Amino acid sequence: MSAPRYDAIVLGAGMSGLSAAIRLAQFDRRVLLVERHSLPGGLNSWYKRAGRRFDTGLHALTNYVPRGTSGTPLAKILRQLRIPYEALQLAPQRRSEVVFPAERLSFSNDIGLLESEVARAFPASREGFARLIECVRSANPFDAQAPFASARARLLEFTLDPELVEMLLLPLLWYGSALAEDLAWDDFVILFRSLYLEGFARPEGGVKTLLDLLVARAKESGAQLRMNCPVRRIVVEGGAARGIELESGETLACDQVYSSAGWVETRALAGAPAPQEDRGWVTIFETLCVTRTPHRARGHDAAITFFSQVERPRWREPAELVGFESGVLCCSDNYQTREEPAEGLLRATLLANHDRWSELPEQEYAAHKRAAAASLEELSARFVPDPRPQTLFRDGFTPRTIRRYTAHAGGAVYGSPLRHRDGLSGIANLFLVGNDQGLVGVIGTLLSGITMANLHGLYAQHT
Repeated sequence: MSAPRYDAIVLGAGMSGLSAAIRLAQFDRRVLLVERHSLPGGLNSWYKRAGRRFDTGLHALTNYVPRGTSGTPLAKILRQLRIPYEALQLAPQRRSEVVFPAERLSFSNDIGLLESEVARAFPASREGFARLIECVRSANPFDAQAPFASARARLLEFTLDPELVEMLLLPLLWYGSALAEDLAWDDFVILFRSLYLEGFARPEGGVKTLLDLLVARAKESGAQLRMNCPVRRIVVEGGAARGIELESGETLACDQVYSSAGWVETRALAGAPAPQEDRGWVTIFETLCVTRTPHRARGHDAAITFFSQVERPRWREPAELVGFESGVLCCSDNYQTREEPAEGLLRATLLANHDRWSELPEQEYAAHKRAAAASLEELSARFVPDPRPQTLFRDGFTPRTIRRYTAHAGGAVYGSPLRHRDGLSGIANLFLVGNDQGLVGVIGTLLSGITMANLHGLYAQHT
C-alpha cells in the first residue's frame, strides 16, 4: 500500500503552523501538521513545575478588542478560524507602563490614557503625538512593494520630544523588532496599533487555553497532527519542494510545504543554507517568581512594565551574558480575571547573548544562570514589588533553552532581520509562515498562517 500524498504539509505546531493547517483543512485540503515536540505552541507553549502551569512565551495577547468589534486583526482571526470570541476567555489588562529614569507613562486598552499621559509629561509633544496617531491609523503597513523606511527616521517628522520617542519605541522593540537599534516603519505601524490603539489581554488559563482551541479546530477541520515527529529535511527535486523526510527515515509526499521553522532553518532543511548574517540575534534570558501574595495586594496593578535604566536604551545583542539596560516585567496576575488570583507571578525578561551562554562549560552554566537570575530579581525590585521576600518558587531559562526546544538558530525569538512578506522561500512550493514571514507576536503569527494559506494554498488554486 503506497504512502498517502498530502495537498500540504505544515512544519511546526506553533501559532502560525496551526492557523495555516486549520485554514487549509477547512477547505478540504488534505493537510498534515508535524511537530518535533510532544506539546504544541513552539515559542508560545507551556510546562508544569511544582504543581503549577507556566507559559513559556505569552506575556500578553496583543490586539485586544471587546466582543463584537469588527475590522480588527483579532476579529479576522476568529472569523477565518471559526472560533467564537468567548472561547478565548480573555482577561483584559488594567494598565501597563513604560518607566525611564526621568519619566513614567501609563497606557491601557483605551488610547485616551496614553494621550493624557503624553500631554502631562510632554506637553510640547501633544500635537505631534496626535498627528502620529492619525498617521498610524491611515497607514498601509502591508504594501509589499513599499521600500524599507526607518521608524526612528519617520518619527522625527512629528517633532516629538526625544525621550518620548524612546519611550514609545521601547515596548514595540521588545514586542517585535529583529533589527538592531531600529524598527521598520511598517512594523512600527502594526505594533503601535497592536499595543497602543488596541491593547493587551490574556486568556484565562494562559496560552494552553488558546492552544487547546487551535488543536481542536485543526482536528475538527480534518487536518492530521503528528507530534514527536522531527523533520530531517525538506525533499527538493527539480527546484521545488516535493515532500519531507522524517528523522525516522519515513518520506511523505505533498504538493506544498508551509514552514514555521524560520527563514534560516527552513533553507537549511531544504539543503540551500541562507547566509550566516541572516540569523536572528534577538534572544532572551527570563526568570519567573511565584509570590505568596498577588501584586495588586501589594499596591502594583500594571500588567506589564517596560523599563529602561538609561535615557536611550540600546536595542542590540549585549556583549555579556545578559543586558541590564532595559527589560520587561510581566505581572501575570494583574489581568482582570473573573476570580482574584491566590498568588502572584512575576516574569522578568532581559536581552541575552546566545553565543556567550553556549560557550559556557557545563559545570559553570547553572552558576551563571543563578547569578543572572539573582541580579534580575534585585533589579526588578526597583520597578515592581520586590519578589524575593515572598517567593514560593522560581524558575527560568536562557538562550540555550530556547534553542533546544525550538531549534531556532541562535535561540532567536523574532527570527531573521530579513522579512519575507510574500512568504516565498526562493524554492517553489515551499512557503514561510510565522515571524520570518513578517508578522510577530501571537496575533501576528496567527494572521501569518492564515494569510499565507489563503494566498498560496486557497486563492492560488483558482488563478
